[in-house]
Amino acid sequence: MSKVVLITGGSSGIGKSVGEFLQEKGFIVYGTSRNPKNYPNSKFPIVALDVTVSETITACVNEVLERESKIDILINNAGAGITGPVEEIPDAEIKRNFETNFFGPISVIKAVLPTMRSQDYGLIINVTSIAGYMGLPFRGVYSASKGALEIITEAFRMELKDFNIEMTNVAPGDFATNIAAGRYHAPVLETSPYKEKYGHSLETMDEHVDEGNDPKDMAEAIYKIINTTSPKIHYKVGAFMQKFSIVLKRVLPDKVYEKLLMNHYKL
Repeated sequence: MSKVVLITGGSSGIGKSVGEFLQEKGFIVYGTSRNPKNYPNSKFPIVALDVTVSETITACVNEVLERESKIDILINNAGAGITGPVEEIPDAEIKRNFETNFFGPISVIKAVLPTMRSQDYGLIINVTSIAGYMGLPFRGVYSASKGALEIITEAFRMELKDFNIEMTNVAPGDFATNIAAGRYHAPVLETSPYKEKYGHSLETMDEHVDEGNDPKDMAEAIYKIINTTSPKIHYKVGAFMQKFSIVLKRVLPDKVYEKLLMNHYKL
């Protein structure tokens, strides 16, 4: 029987590319969106889901189970970008970002675990970010929320060992998607002491996304993970230097690495 895949945030960007690729490979794919009616031409069904609203999570999982009687693979892809000096980002926006990038994925995982346990099989893939491996200037909140998801996955994996449920992280670098348009940007304030450096950093971030890799690279990487008997804990997908930056962080003294980041962002 074909495996059933649920992809949060499957209506655009990486989620859409992954969904279409897996469907071509014979998987039964369901994506999600807060407004499914906006995607009438999707190649796979889009189910209503807002990862920050528990009722929609329950309804989404139940709808897929009613249609297919199982969920074999969950891809936690829904996420939100956020930029700004930590000092100037409203507390409400910081909390909202963690609700989407951290608490939301955990809630979706909790919703599918009883089914996966009864099936004696399941695979959960959390889409994080290479930014989650380091505190990036003016992206600190995003780095923190994605880094938190990376770390809790390590704990979750060990807790699930007895149930034949695998969990892993896939950390993408910059990809050519519409994530920049959907970010929350703290405004560049005329009176801000961060005005010049934050403004320049925003331009650099958008350039990196525009010049990013094809989202199909993520689709191929996730397909390989699905076909791996025992997935690793962490995967990184992206340009060589972005992945190598994680290696450098591991081997360089902290202040040397910090200096490299500051030079890269012209701080």
